Amino acid sequence: MFHSFLSRSSLPASRHLLNPSRHLSSQSTRLESLREKLKTEDSTLSSVEVLQTFASGSAPRRKARKSSRALPKPDWLRVRPAESENFNKLRTTVRKSGLATVCEEARCPNIGECWGGGDDGTATATIMIMGDTCTRGCSFCSVKTSRRPPPVDTDEPKKVAEAVKEWGLDYVVLTSVDRDDMPDQGSGHFRAVVQAIKRESPEMLVEALTPDFQGNVEFIDKVATSGLDVYAHNVETVERLQRRMRDHRANYWQSLGVLERVKEVNSNIVTKTSLMLGVGETDEDLTQTLKDLRSANVDVVTFGQYLQPSKRHMPVKAYVTPEKFQEWQEVAEGMGFKYVASGPLVRSSYKAGEFFLKALVKEQNQKVAS
Repeated sequence: MFHSFLSRSSLPASRHLLNPSRHLSSQSTRLESLREKLKTEDSTLSSVEVLQTFASGSAPRRKARKSSRALPKPDWLRVRPAESENFNKLRTTVRKSGLATVCEEARCPNIGECWGGGDDGTATATIMIMGDTCTRGCSFCSVKTSRRPPPVDTDEPKKVAEAVKEWGLDYVVLTSVDRDDMPDQGSGHFRAVVQAIKRESPEMLVEALTPDFQGNVEFIDKVATSGLDVYAHNVETVERLQRRMRDHRANYWQSLGVLERVKEVNSNIVTKTSLMLGVGETDEDLTQTLKDLRSANVDVVTFGQYLQPSKRHMPVKAYVTPEKFQEWQEVAEGMGFKYVASGPLVRSSYKAGEFFLKALVKEQNQKVAS
């Protein structure tokens, strides 16, 4: 390109005929200018681009820097540092037991408050069973993924039961990665963990945040009849945004079907789901979602702000104000949900064992006993 550009045959005929010596002098000056530009030009421009702009006689244009798509975080998303005595004690126990927690794996912003116990000193931790590697890849989630995760630990039910007893909790949350690679997608293992906890600590309240088991009724029933107190499964977002956020094997109606099936097989269990806001949803989207959840007889719903785990994940579309979260809490309560938690830092298991939810579970259990 450089050679053909300087060839005399490439110049207009009128410039060859009028004044050859003047043309040669002009070309020499331009060559010197070109060499200087190649030495000093910003590294964002290539040599080819410098040659092109030099040929046109115009000044080189610098490449515009890509503007960051990340929105600045508002003040209300500040969290307390994870440094309390309760936090350190719980972390030590988790390390010793070799258990994984979704609090750490999903980089939950509330880990300091939940593990530290908050103002009432009651610690809440969500144990992630069946390993720390998921067979699915959702655009909002930071948990590791693989088509073939390591096999599950067959001693895990015993380890979990002993660990939660040592913590001295009266409410524990279990969750898991998706295990589409297993014949029963991990439902049998989930059931075993719940039953081990109940044997070790009969009075402990157990919440299970489960995968969708691809909608398989047999697998859903296996967990729903394991003796747990709260069956949670997250629809995550409104119907319109499902494909944008979730793995292709998950979908809105499949998730609603899981929650509905749980009530069919165990009408006394408390069902729960969670929604992330700030991902592009509209008020109309959310209102319809709440109607669909009530139609599936879901008891508890939580609303929280989506926070981008890393630059590789889906960006935040909007930061929803605390006032707007309060509005959605009032809307949901008015639609008949038995318990609603709504706020920028609320997560599906955020303060799961707090007073009102524990009271709801105990009330349900008393109905069964009578």
